[in-house]
Amino acid sequence: MGSYFEINDTLQITTEQGFPADILDVIKHQENPIKLSEVQDKIFEFKDKPNARIFHLAPCRCLLAHNIDGKWLYWGHVIMLEQTIHGENEKNKTTSGKYKIIKIYDPEYQKQITANETHPGGNYFE
Repeated sequence: MGSYFEINDTLQITTEQGFPADILDVIKHQENPIKLSEVQDKIFEFKDKPNARIFHLAPCRCLLAHNIDGKWLYWGHVIMLEQTIHGENEKNKTTSGKYKIIKIYDPEYQKQITANETHPGGNYFE
């Protein structure tokens, strides 16, 4: 008997799971870069991330990626403040938690890291 869980260095979530798309809007960001000061004191929550997973704990950073219809868009760094694994059995586990944004990539670097870090076909900009 054993347990299965993933260790993740990237918080890759959809808007429905808790990505703050109302604040981190890529079109606005390309026109007028969003500053860290706009989000640094906010605590965000995510929920319903499939499977049991553990994210690196503060002070280690995790990367933040917005999953938009299966395409990834990298935004910056977060630190995990809380994380909880839910579920009664192995097939129905989800992970939720709270995080704080500690870095936002400038628009040009955002394009570069998204191109370099996503799997084939997963780049938001392609």
